[in-house]
Amino acid sequence: MKTVLTIAGSDSGGGAGIQADLKTIMAFGVYGTCAVTALTAQNTLGIQGIHPVPSDFLAAQIDSVFSDLSPDAVKIGMVPSPESMRIVIDRIRFYKASSVVIDPVMISSSGTPLISLEAIRLAKEELFPLASVITPNLPEMEFLSGIRIDSDSAREKAARLISKDCGCAVLAKGGHSTGADDLLCLGDTMLWYRQERIDNPNTHGTGCTCSSALACGLALGKSLPEAVQGAKAYMTGAIQSGLNLGSGSGPLNHSWCLAPFSPWTSKTGEQ
Repeated sequence: MKTVLTIAGSDSGGGAGIQADLKTIMAFGVYGTCAVTALTAQNTLGIQGIHPVPSDFLAAQIDSVFSDLSPDAVKIGMVPSPESMRIVIDRIRFYKASSVVIDPVMISSSGTPLISLEAIRLAKEELFPLASVITPNLPEMEFLSGIRIDSDSAREKAARLISKDCGCAVLAKGGHSTGADDLLCLGDTMLWYRQERIDNPNTHGTGCTCSSALACGLALGKSLPEAVQGAKAYMTGAIQSGLNLGSGSGPLNHSWCLAPFSPWTSKTGEQ
């Protein structure tokens, strides 16, 4: 059985972070393991508290997984501090991890940094070059590239710049645009994955879910374009299901309701 390690924060509400990752990994028929970078107290209303995990204990978690369970792919989400970022970089290098998918949880939709600027610097200069692909949303794309993204051509330009600077493929997600088209940049090759926008506000955790689904595809031996196609199909089905949970007004992701799942029977990619 293939194995995926997720290195990310915990979401007590179950809609994002480690919880969303493990539910997604299970849906793909892959065995999920985890290393928790931070604990959060949160629900559909928001985040009530964050407690970072000590960096030495984060290292111990990663060592425990790699020394016994040998991940076929690694998904990396929120890494809250420079100390934790250095640990993740060191351990990924030490174990020569393959098929690394990074969801760069760095910038809010309003453009506000969610982690320290030093942690962002370390991610750009040392972690991203270790990745097979990173999966920024549009605010993160603009932050990383310094380019305002208001068109397909601008997104291609930004993706190409980030890919060149960081030495990895870039999946430029389109959820923050008027549509839901995603762009995979493989150096000079651009692959668009077209999708009409689905009217559903329950999208908390979709970034975590998408990157985990992508890691599962790579663990299962799919090419990167095929893995993106599978992740896109999975996310489309999850958002279409329309589940709404919680007494609050906030959105909650619901990808867990699609288990088991075989996404490679439909075509969602376009070159």
